[in-house]
This record gives sequence, C-alpha cells and structure tokens, in this order.
Amino acid sequence: MRPSYLGKIQLRWCDACHTPVLGEQCACGEKTHAVSITPPGDARPAFASDVALVNSIFIDYFGVPLIPEGHLAVLNKVPDPDRMEEVVLGGTVVAAIRYMPDEGVWEPLPRPSACRYMKPTKRYVVVDDGAVASIREGGSSLLAPGLVEIEDSVRTGDEVFLLSRSGECIGVGRARVDAAEARTMERGAVVRTRKIGDADAVPGEASWDDAVRANTRILDAYEGAALDFIRRVRESHAHLPANVSYSGGKDSLVTLILVLKAIGKVPALYADTGLEFPETEENVATVAERYGVEVVRAETGEAFWKNFEVEGPPAVNARWCCRVAKLEPVSRVIDERWGESLSFIGQRKYESLNRKNSPRVWRNRIVGNQVSAAPIQHWTAMHVWLYLFKEHAPYNVLYERGLDRIGCFMCPSSDRALLVRIKAAYPDLWQGWTERLDAWGAAHGMPADWAAEDLWRKRESGGDEDDSYN
Repeated sequence: MRPSYLGKIQLRWCDACHTPVLGEQCACGEKTHAVSITPPGDARPAFASDVALVNSIFIDYFGVPLIPEGHLAVLNKVPDPDRMEEVVLGGTVVAAIRYMPDEGVWEPLPRPSACRYMKPTKRYVVVDDGAVASIREGGSSLLAPGLVEIEDSVRTGDEVFLLSRSGECIGVGRARVDAAEARTMERGAVVRTRKIGDADAVPGEASWDDAVRANTRILDAYEGAALDFIRRVRESHAHLPANVSYSGGKDSLVTLILVLKAIGKVPALYADTGLEFPETEENVATVAERYGVEVVRAETGEAFWKNFEVEGPPAVNARWCCRVAKLEPVSRVIDERWGESLSFIGQRKYESLNRKNSPRVWRNRIVGNQVSAAPIQHWTAMHVWLYLFKEHAPYNVLYERGLDRIGCFMCPSSDRALLVRIKAAYPDLWQGWTERLDAWGAAHGMPADWAAEDLWRKRESGGDEDDSYN
C-alpha cells in the first residue's frame, strides 16, 4: 500500500535526553535530528503491552528481546494490507513488525541497528570477512562461498541477521534456502539482503516524564494556539450553546481539557452506541467526575440492530454504522436539548485523508444542527500523548492493553491483528457478535468461513459513508 502524506512528519529525537522531540531543539538546548519514519508518520508511544508484543515476536524469532527495560520505544503504523508498525529506538527505526492474517502470526523485519539492543541467538548467519564489504556497502546478497556458519533453525523465507566473524551485524535479509541445504551449497544465493539506508541508534535510558520535559516549550506553544482557536470560535458562535464531543479516546480527552481551560465548563456529548468496551464506559464516568462535567448521552438504542437485519454488518467500504449509531442519535439529542450547538471535536488531520481535507470549522451533512470545530487539527498522536502525560489525564486504559484506537468493539475498520486481541480479551462480547453474524450469514447464503475469517468486514460492492464522529 502506498503511504499517505497527510502533513509534515514532526518526529525528531534528542540523543542527549534519549527522547522523542517534536521540534528542532530540545528543552535541554541540544539540536534534535529527524527520525525517518514512513508517512503519514502519526507515531505514538509504545506502552508496556506494545513492548511485550514486540519482545515476544523477537524472542520467538531471534531468541532474544529487542526493547530493553528503561528505554523509550515509539511505534509508527505503516500502510499495509493488515497491520505493520515501525519500531523506533534511540532515534531511528530499528525494526518493523507485520501481522500476516492468513498464517495468524507476526513477522519481524529487523534492521542492522537492532543489534545495538540485541544479539540474535537464532536465525542468523556468519559471513566470511571477504564478503563483508560487498554486503555492508553494496547491499550484495550472501553467496554460498561467503557463508561461514548458519544457525540450525533457519528456513527458506526466514528473516535473518548477517554477522561478521567478530559478531558485528553487517546486514539483514531473507534466507533463500534452509540451513541444511545452505551447508551443502557451493554456489548460489544463501540470503537475499535488504538494501536499507539505516541510521545508527544511540541507546540510552529515559522515561516518558523525561520526554514531557524535553517537549515543554513545544507543548506550551501548541496548547496556546489551541486555546486561542477555541476562544475565537466560541466568540464567533456566541449564540450557540457549546459542548465537547467525548468518545472515551485520547483525542477527545485532550480536546475536553483544552476547552475547559479556554472557556470553562461545558457538557461532554457522548454517543452511546451500546457497542462500546466496558472500559470506555468506565472512562466516561471517570472523566466526568475528574473534571466535573455533565455527560449528555446520545443513545443508539436498537437502531443499530434494526439496520443490521436489513443491511447486514457494516464493512470497511460500507460504514453505515457511524450514521446510524452516532450521527443520527447525536443530531436528535442536540435538537431536543439545545436545538443547535457548537461542538468541539478531537479531529486530527493525521488520521485520514478525509480529515486532512476537512475544514477546521464545519457542519456535518447529517448533523446539520451542529457546528463542529477541531482545536487539535494539526496535532500528531505524539503531541496528544505527551500532553496527556503532562496533564496526568485519566486516559482510557485500553490504550495500555494494545488498542491504538477507541470505538465500537467490532469496528470493521479494525485490522485483523487488533481483532485477534479483542476476541481473546472479550470472549463474551465477541461470542454475541458472532452469533449475530452467523445467523445473518446463514439467512443470506454467506460462505461457511464468512464470520470466522472476518470476511464480513469487506463487501464486493458498497459505498463508504465517510462521515464519522470523533
């Protein structure tokens, strides 16, 4: 899949503080350097569960973990048929992990700089000194005459590290043959190397509190600009009652905090779809208590299930769910409560092309009685997270459990890698959804694996209703 350019990639790194920085100068005074990540570049902190996932993949594949305790790791989601994330350590991409849904497994895609943090005990080859220069400098494949040693577990197609006799990592690549066959070869390619413009990592321990301090001036500037925007919009729409659209996610939490600072107490407008995670419901209650705000609920009721019976489950290219479960209930509540309202919404341009092209103040074509405004339109996910850390804000615990987006538990826009985790963590919720899918699929002649293989997520034909509600 081609990368999407949704805005300037702002991720940089301070080698002195060992933290990500979102500007050219760290608060410590040192100049930062750009981190070369794949667009759109909406990188985020790796929480403990993310670190555990990456390390489990590397332990299974290479025998050792990648991310040491006490080091900050950043993940950057890359456009992929399912899910692929770059892993940033020490100011550079040291690896990626990719989920392969057909096999149901994760695959690591290491870079040579990963060896600043680990030394493989599995899936490596040792290269003769005479072949080192051509591999490291020219990106040549490893040919049979240059092979000194190949670890027993290497199979055709495996990712492998190429090491010199002294143990230095000189490259990475994919094995062309099994270990047993490689040992019998006199000619031919053993490993096809990947040509990577690899930057060197600078290891060093740090905490996310350190990262907040490194970005203090930048966060203050972004906060100030957002507060000014909120006040200007409020002044120009003074005739409308104001609220904040709150979803239980990180972006809407930052927006709520900013609005409360800028104009004082306003209600939180929550679209209660009936399909939310229990932790999201808990977060809504926690946030309401913490900030002393009223929660106005827009309840879907049975509308989703009635539409389900007619149209079948929502799909990536047929997301009728946002209209039925969020937009229409929100419009009704606004009409009943205020008639018309101004809603501050946690929309960011780095989320999608539609949101990049969206004006910062607009009216949704379905929710015509709502003027929407996006204070954090130009923030990246890293701005959002560092601001939440700075504010010690009560963000949704689901982020710490491996979910990078908060919404309906069975959202068709979720990749299969995420759905696997949800199915394992919420068997009762998923069982109820599966029963609905099975019944609808049987009544409409769907294949036997339609539900089990998540084929309901995509339709052969369908138009995407791209009006979503953050």
